[in-house]
Amino acid sequence: MSKTAAEAKSNARQATGFLATVERVGNMVPHPAIIFFILIGIVIAFSALFGALGTTVTYEAFDEQLGDIVQQTTSVRSLLSPDGIRFMLTSPVANFLGFTGVGVILVAMIGVGIAEESGLIATLVRKLVAAAPRSIFTFMIVMVGVLSSIAADAGYLVLVPLAAAAFHSMGRHPLAGLAAGFSGVAAVFLVNLFVTPTDALLTEVTNDAIRTVNPNLQITLVGNLYFMIVSSILMAIICTVITERFVEPRLGPYGGEVPVEAAQALSESEQRGLKYAGRAFLAFVVILLLLTAPPIPWGILRNQMTGGIMAGSPFMSALIVLISLLFLVIGYAYGRGAGTIQNATAAIGLIVKTWSNLAGMIFLLFVIANFIAFFNWTNLATVMAVNLADFLKNVPIGATGYIILFVIVVAIIDIILTGALAKWAILAPVFIPLFMRLGGDPNLVLAAYRVGDSPMNVITPLNVYLAVMVGFAQKYVKDAGIGTIVALMLPYTMVLLVLWTLLLILWNAFGIPLGPA
Repeated sequence: MSKTAAEAKSNARQATGFLATVERVGNMVPHPAIIFFILIGIVIAFSALFGALGTTVTYEAFDEQLGDIVQQTTSVRSLLSPDGIRFMLTSPVANFLGFTGVGVILVAMIGVGIAEESGLIATLVRKLVAAAPRSIFTFMIVMVGVLSSIAADAGYLVLVPLAAAAFHSMGRHPLAGLAAGFSGVAAVFLVNLFVTPTDALLTEVTNDAIRTVNPNLQITLVGNLYFMIVSSILMAIICTVITERFVEPRLGPYGGEVPVEAAQALSESEQRGLKYAGRAFLAFVVILLLLTAPPIPWGILRNQMTGGIMAGSPFMSALIVLISLLFLVIGYAYGRGAGTIQNATAAIGLIVKTWSNLAGMIFLLFVIANFIAFFNWTNLATVMAVNLADFLKNVPIGATGYIILFVIVVAIIDIILTGALAKWAILAPVFIPLFMRLGGDPNLVLAAYRVGDSPMNVITPLNVYLAVMVGFAQKYVKDAGIGTIVALMLPYTMVLLVLWTLLLILWNAFGIPLGPA
């Protein structure tokens, strides 16, 4: 073994030892639902303390009745007061039912679940990988990974091992393929070319935070769409460059003993299923075009007053339902063609299975909904936001500084709290009002959250899929461990955090809309 190789192996062992300690410490962090129960306890304690101290803030805010900006004074309300205790005991059901994210995720997963459980998602991934030209193969792997966030687990469990095997079959290092696939699936997770169920949840949490400042204001599902599309493509290109110019050369030629596996072509039933799905997709698109085509009243999904397709249109209000219907139609068509769905009763069974898999998330949403409601009722979020806004107004860091600061905060928190929704439920009630009081756009805050959250996913030991990546890697490199994966993915995290933040700063500096108005 050469000196360089020996040093590399020694460094890998040291990294693994350090990260093993981090992993043990990280494993002590409780379940996200328990974290939110603890946060509710903290909110109760702080509301009682600051309520007893008579803490108040005076600020300018929108008065819904007057329709104008007026000075308002808000006091902290104690959850241990008679009114607070009554609120905690009588509101949880209403808080949960009023949290529209619950309905959004259930409706979205009707269609996405059918597409995933029928095998459509997995077959499409295999088809795209097999059809990708060699010159852009790495980019296609990363891009498919980015798109796979529509169906949360498909990318991790289907694309990543497939990417490693594909690289291996081409005479390239399989861990480079693993890194490329993992970077697209996880490091660019919160953006996509399309609106995803996760976007719907993040939007609803954002709107809950916005209402504490202006009840008449809200953002839409496509508020970040332009930024998401550009970010998806640019970050996929960056991940491709990192893979081919840094990660793969660093790994060198693969010298393992694993034989090259012959690529498995799609079966006749899978090919037939894709044909059925393609026809169903075209039919859906034609019907949707007819429903949105001008002029009024033919385009019944357009705004019947303005004729627009975006602002205030039934099309925008129905977007999550339309997405679910699209996946339902093409997923069912694929299932019938491939023989994975025998009839409508079997399809309903797949929907029930999908919903049963969401039980843990629904319980978490119940806890999150009540945390947000309790936090907002106490007015602690308002007091914190106003005081932080007053402080930051006197700190000469400007809009660019605020963006960088927020991205760093999100990235650091992601090390110990990996769930995108759970983290946003904590940050949104504080930072959305804060940035609004500083004259910022809530859509910009959400875009900054996407930038800070995604790149960290590939290196935090608390990501449940990191251990899965280790298992995939050990197929080709027997002594691979957590340190191997983190060392492999660290370049993606560092480069994406810097360049993606720079993209957002330039986007904001040039006043480019983040999404449709």
